[in-house]
Amino acid sequence: MIASIKGQISHIDAKYAIIETGGLGYKVFLTSDTIHSLKNSSPASFWIYMVVRDDAMDLYGFVSKREKDFFELLISVSSIGPKSALNILGMVHIDMLVSAIRSGSTSNLVKVSGIGRKTAEKIVLELKDKLSSLSSSQGTDDVGLSAGISSDMDAIEALKALGYDADEAREALKKIDKEIEGTGQKVKAALKMLNQNVR
Repeated sequence: MIASIKGQISHIDAKYAIIETGGLGYKVFLTSDTIHSLKNSSPASFWIYMVVRDDAMDLYGFVSKREKDFFELLISVSSIGPKSALNILGMVHIDMLVSAIRSGSTSNLVKVSGIGRKTAEKIVLELKDKLSSLSSSQGTDDVGLSAGISSDMDAIEALKALGYDADEAREALKKIDKEIEGTGQKVKAALKMLNQNVR
């Protein structure tokens, strides 16, 4: 089994990159955030989760072991496959997901991540007791994360009221400076990302 890969980026696509190493090119599926951070011909190193099926061998890459561990937790949930888990990780930061799951708030999880209510309920039900194995990064506390989720949800609702759909709002919020706090400031920053004039 392949556990990690280190090499040079030779091709970048919408959902994967090809990593050249040892004379071979490996197709590695990655989150959208990771894809956007890559450059052709640059060195790259990923933790790998390998999925072997009758008709294919797929490699899923992660920049940190923690991200890979959370991916493995997500695919342990019934009805969530590797591609769905990767999409979820591409929609929202792990700490936000962890906080939403620990609080048992499916509505928060639905709004912040964009997944359906039934899937959110399964994730909360099946992962709530398993999260003790996944430590928060840099000791981040759940209270701060809950506040972050709340302001993100409010910002999404505000952007929707301005005519943007939820996916556009989530994508813009992902790209703003992580230091920005408060709903109003997040909305202004997101609007700039969406190329709107803020008065």
